[in-house]
Amino acid sequence: MTHAGLAFDTVRLPLDTPQFAAGIRSFSPAHKVPVLLHGELRVWESLAIIEYAAELAGRGWPSGRAARAEARALAAEMHAGFQPLRDAYPMNIRARGRNVPGNPALAASIQRIDAMWSDCRRRHAAAGPWLFGEYSAADAMYAPVALRFSTYGTAGLGAAAQAYVATVVADPLLQPWLAAASAEQAVLAHDEAG
Repeated sequence: MTHAGLAFDTVRLPLDTPQFAAGIRSFSPAHKVPVLLHGELRVWESLAIIEYAAELAGRGWPSGRAARAEARALAAEMHAGFQPLRDAYPMNIRARGRNVPGNPALAASIQRIDAMWSDCRRRHAAAGPWLFGEYSAADAMYAPVALRFSTYGTAGLGAAAQAYVATVVADPLLQPWLAAASAEQAVLAHDEAG
């Protein structure tokens, strides 16, 4: 939403607490995050939030039809897949240099991500540093993956995918979110892998 130029406020609910359990019910019928509140509207699913934000902003996906279709396919694959990566690499922005044992399923997820990112960067490098040249919703969907590689290391990624991780981590519009995460005091034991 920041990249789309949409103003918003963030409501912080501490995860895995009674406050979260009580608070999320007032925001999301699925009782999960993320959820977007816009007037009386509740949009409680990340791809639906991205589509709604793109409609509001009039931008968010690549402008070309073929690239837009590919970006949506990559975003949907991220949304529905890579469970081995999510399981092995819990989201932990503050941590660096974590060492998590590999396994074939994790290696396959990393190999697939590397192939997608490397292909996108090869074909769209002339248009900018993001997956499809200019920043798009596909980059928003893959930011959590890039941040996981920042935490756990980029072993298994080729040079193009590693450069993409660096682009995401250096994104100036992401810096306030990263700073807030770094200042966070709560520790979730299940996110302390490695």
